[in-house]
Amino acid sequence: MSNRSYDVTALGELLIDFTENGTSTQGNPIMEANPGGAPCNVLAMLNRLGKKTAFIGKVGKDMFGNQLKAAVEEVGIDTQALVMDDEVHTTLAFVHTYPDGDRDFSFYRNPGADMMLTIDEVPDDLIRDSRIFHFGTLSSTHEGVRKATRHAIDVAKEAGCIITFDPNLRPPLWKSLEDARKEIEYGLTKCDVLKISDNEVEFLFDTTDYDKGAALIEEKYHIPLVLITMGKDGSRAYYKGRRVECAPFLQEHTIETTGAGDTFCASILNYVLEHGLEDLSDENLMEMLTFANAGASLITTRKGALRVMPTREEVLEFIAKSGR
Repeated sequence: MSNRSYDVTALGELLIDFTENGTSTQGNPIMEANPGGAPCNVLAMLNRLGKKTAFIGKVGKDMFGNQLKAAVEEVGIDTQALVMDDEVHTTLAFVHTYPDGDRDFSFYRNPGADMMLTIDEVPDDLIRDSRIFHFGTLSSTHEGVRKATRHAIDVAKEAGCIITFDPNLRPPLWKSLEDARKEIEYGLTKCDVLKISDNEVEFLFDTTDYDKGAALIEEKYHIPLVLITMGKDGSRAYYKGRRVECAPFLQEHTIETTGAGDTFCASILNYVLEHGLEDLSDENLMEMLTFANAGASLITTRKGALRVMPTREEVLEFIAKSGR
């Protein structure tokens, strides 16, 4: 696998995150059009860490689609498999940020271009030429793009790629939460690395005991490496019957949490690329989580995500200043 051209190829949504950025003189909220979408946020961080990445997805052939294509190329992500749709507009998300940095999403996607990707538009050879294939569930909310996603996963499986999965549950985008549950469960049957958040564990297993949730995942799906993110409570790694927990880097300067999970996820994938999945010690797992937590903490101090990912040096410096 080391002779493959791409480190990570991801499939999924690419959209505009309109984030609040102050108020106008008339008292109206000013919205900034930030490039967003979890898969490309992950790839942007991986590029920052020196990895070669490619994206499979669809945007509208409109001003926002052009903006997104330019932004993705600017951060170094290969866009040969980014399709521009002549008829359906680029998906938009409006992000309301609360005082503590947490947020709510309103999506304009009925339909949105990212939903319109078809099997024929998935480049099998690109996936086969990648060490890791990464996906989430937003590319499985509707039948056509779901088929494209499942086809891509099958190609990746057949090619021996490491398959990584972040459910990234967004309830407003599903016709029913039962559909969301089924698609998350499908992803769990396919992946080698799972990055899942505390609220997604609660959604799947109706428990806030994350060790119990991890045990249920292990028992049913046998995923080699499971990471659970717990926001202000840090993160945990579950690997070969062992658990390692890492404290968070609590941040006085948090503006918003958009992209924190994606930065964390990318840091994990980067570690897997550099160390493999075979023989990770507790020290390895702690080193991996520490870097991922620090990167996630740093991105919360910046507006947007895709264009402003931290460098390896910034993360290591932040860890050193924190005395870890």
